[in-house]
Amino acid sequence: MSNDTATATTTQSTWVASGPAGAVGSIHRTGDGFAIRVGREADYHGAYPTLDVAKRAMHAALGPGADRPEFTEH
Repeated sequence: MSNDTATATTTQSTWVASGPAGAVGSIHRTGDGFAIRVGREADYHGAYPTLDVAKRAMHAALGPGADRPEFTEH
């Protein structure tokens, strides 16, 4: 997973990642692909080529043993 902050300023679509305790992050479609925000962080992370790769990156960012979140487009 890339920890580089994406330079995207405009998002085109958003998916909210939800776990048992509620929202755990979000995925945003940008001009460069997909970027993630984990928890309440303000920064985007990564420039993933597909939504599936971004979903896997989000799950990995939640740490070992975390349940895979559900993703809902908003």
